[in-house]
Amino acid sequence: MTEPTPHACYGIDIGGTKIELVACDAALQVTWRKRIATPQGDYNAFLQAVQALVESADAELDNTAASIGIALPGVRDRRTGRQLSANVPALTGQCVAQDLQARLQRPLRFGNDLQCFALSEAHGGAADGYASMFGAILGTGAGGGFCVQGRLISGFNGLAGEWGHWSVPANLLQRHGLPLLDCGCGLRGCVERYVSGSGVSMIERHLGGSANNASDVIALADAGDARAQQALDIHRDLLGHSFAELILALDPHVIVLGGGLSQYAPLYEQLPVAIATHLFAGVEVPPIVPPRFGDAGGARGAALLACQPAFS
Repeated sequence: MTEPTPHACYGIDIGGTKIELVACDAALQVTWRKRIATPQGDYNAFLQAVQALVESADAELDNTAASIGIALPGVRDRRTGRQLSANVPALTGQCVAQDLQARLQRPLRFGNDLQCFALSEAHGGAADGYASMFGAILGTGAGGGFCVQGRLISGFNGLAGEWGHWSVPANLLQRHGLPLLDCGCGLRGCVERYVSGSGVSMIERHLGGSANNASDVIALADAGDARAQQALDIHRDLLGHSFAELILALDPHVIVLGGGLSQYAPLYEQLPVAIATHLFAGVEVPPIVPPRFGDAGGARGAALLACQPAFS
């Protein structure tokens, strides 16, 4: 396989609040990066922003031939090519890949943003050297990606790793007195509504609190607030169950956490016990580890898709 030349690969991560472009060298190390705000509600402004970001990188790096990997939020209909994205509403219903290809006029490879995070952590990241890994994002939503021997497993619909849209069992909702919630995907009771960062604050408010986000809940719990601590206990039980199901389905050798909750250090000590309570005897919980590349993982993973297509 031909090695990429310096700055031969760009990776672009499309997020709800920012778009980040990174350039990678021949060793697949990030050598240059730039971030801009994401145009949320204007599709043409979004396309122009991505084009301008690429042109800026080309000018600063004196390179107009870089192949590009792009990590898109949400899912793409494999029949129509149209995107469904809750985080960037302007993309929903649009043929994003086709339109960006027309504007950028160079080799493009597209991936899901969560899967690109997993791919990055599988190559030089926290899961480097493991036979298989699952990258689980716990942010505004919840989802992930699955890699085997460093290769991203995308699946028939490109949905492999969308564990956030598995269902929370009715007995767990009943145990904790939680409501059955609608999800933006169109289903009800999806895991991400409960175990994501926004799920933590939802649980605290359901218990009678008023926290705006997970950070508020954690701060309250650290200060001795019993309601906030109960919310974290419930969240940990639900997350432990969802990871137990993930282990039974995929049996990854390591789970790498990403997103805002990956910065909550107690999770790494508490989660293995919470997972084990939902597994039968003899099943060992794999290591649960923090990410090496943090919130830069999606862009780096997209660059890996462009540099080394065999990864996907």
